[in-house]
Amino acid sequence: MKTKIVRYLKHIFFTILVLAAIVIPFGLYHGASLHYGDHELMYHLDKEGPYVFYENDSTLSINHIRGNKNEGFYLDTKKSSVDSNNTTSCYFQIDSSHFDFKINPEITIPNTTYNDNEPILAISDIEGGYKTFRDFLIHNKVIDKKLNWTFGKGHLVLLGDFVDRGWSVTQVLWFIYKLEQDASKQGGVVHFIIGNHELKNMQGHYQSSAEKYYAVAAILKKQHHELYNTNSVLGRWMASKNTMERINGNLFVHGGIHPDVATTKLSLNQINQIIRKMYYKTYYPSTEKTDEQLLNSNRTGIAWYRGYFKDNLTQKQVESGLSKFNAKAVIVGHTLQSKVNRQYNGKVIGIDVKHPKDYQKHFPFKKSEGLLIVMDTYYRTLHDGTKEKI
Repeated sequence: MKTKIVRYLKHIFFTILVLAAIVIPFGLYHGASLHYGDHELMYHLDKEGPYVFYENDSTLSINHIRGNKNEGFYLDTKKSSVDSNNTTSCYFQIDSSHFDFKINPEITIPNTTYNDNEPILAISDIEGGYKTFRDFLIHNKVIDKKLNWTFGKGHLVLLGDFVDRGWSVTQVLWFIYKLEQDASKQGGVVHFIIGNHELKNMQGHYQSSAEKYYAVAAILKKQHHELYNTNSVLGRWMASKNTMERINGNLFVHGGIHPDVATTKLSLNQINQIIRKMYYKTYYPSTEKTDEQLLNSNRTGIAWYRGYFKDNLTQKQVESGLSKFNAKAVIVGHTLQSKVNRQYNGKVIGIDVKHPKDYQKHFPFKKSEGLLIVMDTYYRTLHDGTKEKI
C-alpha cells in the first residue's frame, strides 16, 4: 500500500513538472511575469498632481492632492486665468524628485510629415512608468540628469500606450508635456503618437488603470473618465495628437497598417483627421463598411492592428501600406516583442518590450529598449544607452 502511494505521488510530481515545463516558457514568451514586492509608497498620494481642469473658457483649476489615508485628503487648489503664465510642479514619490513646467493655453495639432534627416529615438508602451521612462532618456542622452533637453533638433517618438497599468501615469503625461516645450526651444520635436490605451482613457474605458487613479478621481470629486475628458488640460492636449506620422521616411503608428488601408484614397492627414474625430467616441462595428470603420476598428484600426505579428501576411501586403505612404519602414508598438527587432525584410520594426514598473517588482526582471535611427541606420538601444545595429 505504501509503495502504491509513493508511486502515485511520484506520478503527480512528474506530471506537475511536465506541465510547468510547458506552461512557464509559454507564459514568458507571451509576456507573463511573477508580480511581487509592491513599493511601500504605492498608495502615498501626498503632493500627487497636478490635475488641471477648465472651470470655463477663461479659468483653470490647478489641483494637487495633500494628506494621507489616516488623517484624510484634501485638495490644494489654485484658480488662475487660462492666459496667465501658469508654472506648476509635478512630484515623484519614490525619489522625492519633481519637475516644473508651464501650462500652455495654446494647443495645436502636430504636423503629419517631417523631413530633416535629424536622429530619431523611439520608445513604446511605457504604461505609466515615469522612472523607467525618465532614466531611459537620460542614459540615451535625450535629457541630462537635471531633465534638460540635450537631443538638439532630434525627434523623440513616443509610440503610444504611455498610460494605464502603471502607478505614475500623471507624472509620465506631464513629463511628455514638459519635454515637448523644452525640445521645441532647441528645434527638436516630441511626437506623442496615440495608442489604444490613450483612446480607452479618453473614451471612458479605464479598466486597465491602476487602483490609485480610482482614489485620485474620488478625491477630485470626479468620475475616472473625467481625468482625460475635454474639460481636462491633459485630455484636450492628448486629443490634439496624431495616430500616424511619417518622420524622415519612416512611418510611426502604435498598432499597424491593415492591408485594406492601402486600397483607400486617404492621405496621412486625412487618416489622422478621421481618427481624431473619434477620440471621444467608442467604436462599434456597423453594417456600413466605411473608411472610418476600417481606421477605428479594434481589429483593423491604426491604433489596434496586430496583423504584422498575428496574421500570415505576405511581403507584398506589408509593402503595399508602405508604398501608399511613400515610407521605407513602419515602426510599431502594441504587440509585445522579446526585443526590438526587424521583420519582413526589415520593413516592420517592433519596439514594444516589457518595461520595468516603478512601484512593482516582476520576475523575470525586465530592462527597457528603444529604437534609434540615424540617417538610414537602425539601432536597438538599451536601458543603459548601449546600442547594436539591427
